Formats: sequence, structure tokens, C-alpha cells
Amino acid sequence: MVSIVVVLLIAVLLAKPTGHYLADAFEYSPTRIDRLFGWLEKPIVRLSGIKKENQTWKQYALALILSNAFMILVTYTIFRIQHWLPLNPSGVAAMEPTLAFNTAISFMTNTNLQHYSGESGLSYLAQMLAIVFLMFTAPATTLSAAIALIRGLSGKPLGNFFVDFVRSNTRVLLPISFVTAILFVTQGVPQTLEPAAVATTLEGAQQVIARGPVASFLSIKELGNNGGGFFGVNSAHPLENPTNLSNALQIVLMLLVTTSLPFTYGRMVGNKKQGRVLFTAMAMMFVLMLGVSLLAENAGNPLLNTMGIDSSQGSMEGKEMRFGATQSSLYSVVTTASETGAVNAMHDTLTPIGGMVTISNMMLNTIYGGIGAGFLNVLMYAIIAVFLAGLMVGRTPEFLGKKIEGKEMKLIAVTLLIHPFLILVPSAFVVAFYQDTISNPGFHGLTQVLYEYTSSAANNGSGFEGLVDNTPFWNITTGIVMFLGRYFGIVTLLAVAGSLLAKKSVPETSGTFRTDQRLFGVIFIGTVFIVGALTFFPALVLGPIAEQLTLKP
Repeated sequence: MVSIVVVLLIAVLLAKPTGHYLADAFEYSPTRIDRLFGWLEKPIVRLSGIKKENQTWKQYALALILSNAFMILVTYTIFRIQHWLPLNPSGVAAMEPTLAFNTAISFMTNTNLQHYSGESGLSYLAQMLAIVFLMFTAPATTLSAAIALIRGLSGKPLGNFFVDFVRSNTRVLLPISFVTAILFVTQGVPQTLEPAAVATTLEGAQQVIARGPVASFLSIKELGNNGGGFFGVNSAHPLENPTNLSNALQIVLMLLVTTSLPFTYGRMVGNKKQGRVLFTAMAMMFVLMLGVSLLAENAGNPLLNTMGIDSSQGSMEGKEMRFGATQSSLYSVVTTASETGAVNAMHDTLTPIGGMVTISNMMLNTIYGGIGAGFLNVLMYAIIAVFLAGLMVGRTPEFLGKKIEGKEMKLIAVTLLIHPFLILVPSAFVVAFYQDTISNPGFHGLTQVLYEYTSSAANNGSGFEGLVDNTPFWNITTGIVMFLGRYFGIVTLLAVAGSLLAKKSVPETSGTFRTDQRLFGVIFIGTVFIVGALTFFPALVLGPIAEQLTLKP
């Protein structure tokens, strides 16, 4: 428990300075950061033919989607021809078409859902040229979109997607991941292009030990809230997460940018108190989810206790002994709250309530959320909270001096509905017509299906496993869900930013609802939980809650 407090305290202490750094990094007027990274950015901008003119929301959204679509096509091609390319010492075969389709979309959408085994599904070249490449470009895309939305809310032009995209990589992702990759190497994480090592065990048998450029993969995996594992068991693998220090560093990296964005927002819109209110509200939701998970996982399994099996030290099924139930619970909450998707324990083996916490984090998709994308959802819920508060007092709602009217709320309503639609509709279809891919009958099987589509729609990528998911059906359906779950909300919220930007500012009066006070934080939390409960609670009752009730002796 002390280690949990220390790790989370480090994350909190880093949030504000990181947030202020991000605000400066995306400032278009000259700053000291320009001198630090200009030598790298100027050649990229010149060679790419990037023009620094401000874009409209339509131009920004079109540039984002077309560039991402092109990268999906390129990486799909690499997966299909990796058996012909160099740096393939293990002779990995080409990916099957639907699996390549799923994997390319998965990593471009920051989901990193893996229907293949990490160490055996890709060559070294595909890992570096396709997977790690997308691990940089995917978070850079949503971080750029979040910054554009913040600019629009503050009354400034949205900026230029390509400039923001370059800065996301050169000023944020590349320097931090480079330093942390070296730190991971010091903890024993491999960084090599040598083929798998062969060792002789004490019994005289030959053991093949997979390895590769893992440290560089791991750093951007956590920093960019990507989550895909170099090895099949992700950060439960002793070479991907060898020590408690590497485990703590991974947690801090997952939270680093996501916790800092409220402070970036507060500084860029000129209302630091509002940024602090949003940060505090999300922290309170995070602590609540963590507390429920810790209680559930450390309580053990009551059925085992009745069978004479002591589980008083916590539910250890599917967990690493070096981390235990407590650190596994912390990791599971952080990875789903930050929409990273990395795991250091198998979520399929969590207690029903512990598993429900991870699904709920992804269903709400606002408890910090992934790099950029999560904060887009936070601002969406903030506008909804302002709208509801305005209705209660009979005033036209205002947010940062702009009136929230029918056009904006229609866009937000559609954005709010697409998330549960992408989860509940395909889950219902599978339960009704495709049950042969579910390994567990009853309540747990429903939870597995819900988790798969929730993880896809929220662009998280962690798996409950237990599904026969590497099939054309699962590859195609989750690929579509990941794509729509990623880009639909980005486009609609950029449209909201463009609409608000075109409006004149309304002077603040005594009747204006203040969004930089504790009352707004309470309303914001209530809005998130009420909307989430109304949408997803029936499905959770039929899945993890019903399963928990069956554990009663």
C-alpha cells in the first residue's frame, strides 16, 4: 500500500509541470522550446512541404483522417509481406489478411488489441517499422486533436494538424521515450536485434527464450497509452517487466500525459482553476475505482474459502507472484483508466467486481483516459454538465464565454451515443448468434464479450481473453469498432470546437454558472456516473455483478 501511495504521488507531482510544458510546446508564438527542438523540426517541415497556416475544423479533421488512413494502408502492407522483408531471424510468416487488417487499425487507433501472440506474430522489422511507428503516430494524432479542441474553446484558431503532429512527436513522445527506454534497459529489459536465445535447463532440456528490441517498444507503449505487448503476456512477462521498479515506471508513464492535460487546458484557456477542478474530479473517480478494485482482489474468493483453500491474501489466480494482488489491482485500474491496455496480470482471472472496475473505466472513458482522446471525452462531459446545470436554473448554458446551443448539443449527443452503440449492439449479436467462440458459458462469457468490444470502442486494447478471437469475424468486427470508436468522436468534437470558435464571447454576469468551483466538479462527476450508469448498468448486472453473486457460499 505504501508503494501505491508513492507511485501515485510521483504521478501527481509530475502532472502540473508536464501540463505547463505541453502548453508551451504547442504555443505557436516563439518560445525557448523552439530553440531546443527547432533543429529537428525545421527539416521535417521543409521536406514534408508543411505550410503553417491555421486550418478550419474541417481541414484539420480531413488532414487527420487522411494521414491516418494512409498509415493504416502502409502498415497493413508490411504485415502482409513481412516474410519477404529483412530482420526476420525467426522466419515469421505473413499475417493472414483479416488479422493484418485488424492489427493495422488496432495500432493506428491507439488500441493495440492483439489477436496474435506478440513474440511469434511479427518479425523484428514489422515490430519496429510498423508497430513502434504507429505507437508514436497514434498518440501524436489524438494529442494534436485535444490541443486543437482546447484552442477552439479558448477562442483561438485550431492550428495546423501537421505542425501539431510533428511537435507531439519531437517535443513530447520521442525525448521522453528515449530516456525511459534507457531506464528500462538498466532494469533488465532486452534491447537487441539478436535472434531468440537458446538455454539449457537444469533438467538438460533446450529452452528457447524470445527477445528483441523490447525496451524501446516498452517506453512508447506506456508513454503513448498504447499497451500492446512485445510478448504475448504483455507486462506480465519477466523480460517486459522484470522488477518492481520497472513496474512503477510503467505506471508513472501511463499517467504522465493523461494527468497533465487538465493543467495544459487550464493554462491555454486562461483559467487554471478550471483545470484544477477537472483534475481533482478525475482523481476522485480514479481513487474510487482503485479502492473498489483493491477491496475485491484482496478479499479473495469466498468459494475457495469454503473448500478449505485459503485466499485471505488475495485472489492470486492469473497474477505474478512478484507483484501480488495489490500491485496487480493498481496496474489494472491505471491501464484501463488511462486507456493504455497494458497488463501485468490476466484480467480474465480478476474477481468479478475487479473485472467490472476495469470494464467500467473503459465504458466511462473519462477517468483521465488515453493520451488526448480521453481529455476530448472529459471536455465533452464538461459541456454536458454545463448544459444540464443551465437547464436546471433556466439559463442558456455558457462554457468559457460561449453559449452552448442546439447545434453543439446535437453533435455531443451523437458522440455520446456512438460509444455504447459500438459496445452493446455487437455484444448482443455475438451472444445471440456467435456463441461458439465464447469459452465460458453464463455470466462470465457475457463479460468476456462485453470486455472485447468495450476495449475496442474505448481504444484500450487489453483483453479478457478466453475468446477464440483470431477469426475473420472477430478481426473484422473489432476492427470496425476500433476505427469508428476512434475517429467519429474526434471529428464531431472538432466540429463543436469550430462552432464555438465562430461565436462571439458573452460577458460573464452574476448569473453565469462558474466552472472553476467545486460545485461544477461535483456536477461533472455526477454527470459522468449517471450517464454511464443509465447506459451500461443493465449489461454489467447481467455480467460481472451476476457472476459475483454466484460466488456467495
